[in-house]
Amino acid sequence: MGDMADSQLGAYLASRRARVTPDQLNLPTTGLRRVPGLRREEVAMLAGLSVDYYTRLEQGRETRPSPQVLNALGAVLRLDDDGRRHLFHLAGLSPAPRAATAERVDPRLLQLMDSWHRQPALVYNRAYDVLASNELADALFGDFTFSRNLLMVVFNSPRARSFYVDWDDVAKNSVAGFRLNYGTAPEDPRIRTVLGELIESSAEFRALWSRHDARGKSLDTKTFQHPDVGRIVLSMQTFDVRSAPGQELVVYGAEPGSASAEALTLLGTLAASRRPTQAD
Repeated sequence: MGDMADSQLGAYLASRRARVTPDQLNLPTTGLRRVPGLRREEVAMLAGLSVDYYTRLEQGRETRPSPQVLNALGAVLRLDDDGRRHLFHLAGLSPAPRAATAERVDPRLLQLMDSWHRQPALVYNRAYDVLASNELADALFGDFTFSRNLLMVVFNSPRARSFYVDWDDVAKNSVAGFRLNYGTAPEDPRIRTVLGELIESSAEFRALWSRHDARGKSLDTKTFQHPDVGRIVLSMQTFDVRSAPGQELVVYGAEPGSASAEALTLLGTLAASRRPTQAD
């Protein structure tokens, strides 16, 4: 894939260095600058490291920096909490995540999700495979007929760009979240499979993956253009499923009394009308 785990630390440092400008750190900007962002020498100086040591970090010849070094680099490179967490994971200095449980959702959580008739809800794993969804989520996403993997839907579904009104933002945030999951569990076979398929099939994914952005869910709302009920603006809440490492629960909701709430109600009615009837 051209993106092996032992090169990830250096690639991430280089990508973050390119995003910080000298002005942000009150550095002089005289003379010709051949690189975007900071020079290696500037990062090393500000972090209290030798230029040789920092260069070896970026080149992958030094892969086990101390927590003190990572904290200094995180400060210089203006990393947020997700970025610092990702940096520590890449350096092997964070606890390894608990192994993912079998791809099974707790029946009690399924029962709870099914009781939410006004909130679309779904559970996915670290690879963004949808493991469970309630009836309203199925109606919202068209029963996931293209794929049960959210990344595949975003990048490869022919209707994704019309369905996600803010497709560019959705794509960026999806890849950044996937990058964070990859840094947490780089040997997860399903993550590696999905990564390989997307790198092969989507130029847009490849471009975003090469940015090395890593952060958790940062979109508070999403706007959907649904073929049956029109535009729906929904807030999002994301929760870790404590009993199942690697699983996340996403619950969508509409502002009470809004046009989106009315659209959700209509969507639920349509879903109920299409529900197969069971023989007595």
